[in-house]
Amino acid sequence: MMILAKKVRLRPTTEQEQKLWKSAGTSRYIYNWTLEQQQSNYKQGGKFISDNELRKRITKLKETELSWLFEVSNNVAKQAVKDACNSFKRFFKGQSEFPRFKSKKKTRPGFYNDNCKLKVKDKQVLLEKIGWVKTSEQLPCDTSYSNPRITFDGKYWYVSVGIETETEEVELSGEVIGIDVGIKDLAICSNGMKFKNINKTKAMKKREKRLKRLQRQVSRQYEKNKEENKENSKKNSKENKEKGSHKFVKTNNIVKTEKKIRLLNRRITNVRLNHIHQATNAIVKTKPSMVVVETLNIKGLMKNKKVSKAFANQKLYEFSRQLEYKLAKIQSKLIKADKWFASSQICNCCGYKYNREDYDGVHWNLRIREWTCFRCKTKHDRDENASQNLRKYGLAV
Repeated sequence: MMILAKKVRLRPTTEQEQKLWKSAGTSRYIYNWTLEQQQSNYKQGGKFISDNELRKRITKLKETELSWLFEVSNNVAKQAVKDACNSFKRFFKGQSEFPRFKSKKKTRPGFYNDNCKLKVKDKQVLLEKIGWVKTSEQLPCDTSYSNPRITFDGKYWYVSVGIETETEEVELSGEVIGIDVGIKDLAICSNGMKFKNINKTKAMKKREKRLKRLQRQVSRQYEKNKEENKENSKKNSKENKEKGSHKFVKTNNIVKTEKKIRLLNRRITNVRLNHIHQATNAIVKTKPSMVVVETLNIKGLMKNKKVSKAFANQKLYEFSRQLEYKLAKIQSKLIKADKWFASSQICNCCGYKYNREDYDGVHWNLRIREWTCFRCKTKHDRDENASQNLRKYGLAV
């Protein structure tokens, strides 16, 4: 048995959507409140505050300052406190960076719903203090759900739940596949399969170009609006102070442009995810007994300004994550090669490793796409050679 997530689009009414926004805002506020409590306590020399203690404080504050919390489910605030405390615990273990405050502009809106109170019927789902909300697809009934989350992707609301799923009994081919990932192509497999870089297609380049134009446009609109506000404040400084018009207010044109940017970003993300799903599905359909994936030093590569954006757009972590759970579903294995295994620098025929002294002092770099083995004189394509070496790595393991 394994737990797989099921994500379904919600179709709320106008009144229900307002309640969804209220719950998402509550979750963000309580998360930030928890971070503030932990940081101020640490500055005063106190120890880490448990999530149970913080929940008790929220219960007391409900009677005075935070009375508006009664309008949403109490599980929203409880889980937000738990999530914030867990982020600190992961930081202490060295698993993540120091927790940051959630921004209203940048953070994806979302909140938790109690799994015990989540009910499902004919294309409908019951959410706490929101009611029965219509869904575009039918969620599985008569099963237990884990970690239900409601999120907003910039256009639609979604509910995602974890559902226990049985692994499939599939007759595996016994094949071992080595996969080299990179910038030129998404993945090159040792069995001859190759998956292109979706970001190099004309359609994606066109979307990226349009996104840049819209971002420049909204930047100019902001600058123009600031200048107009300054001029108005100079003319009527006393009146503006009384009315409060000296504060920055978004114009309708800025709101429209930002909406276009949000929808275009959503579209670009969905196209990239779809491409990764198609690639991983094609690999899993070959029913391999083992898949060996290259592990790149992503932190080091992200420091390189020339290639950092290209690597970020490839979504290599997402590729590895999808491959892992899809292979587990058919009871196959995924092996991640050692980060410092020089897969592209080793000749897969004789085992010779690239040495700069044999190549007139030329350092190994990303520009080298093809090279000839100094010992056996075999000409190698960099990526295909790496995939063959990764296959041998898996066989040795």
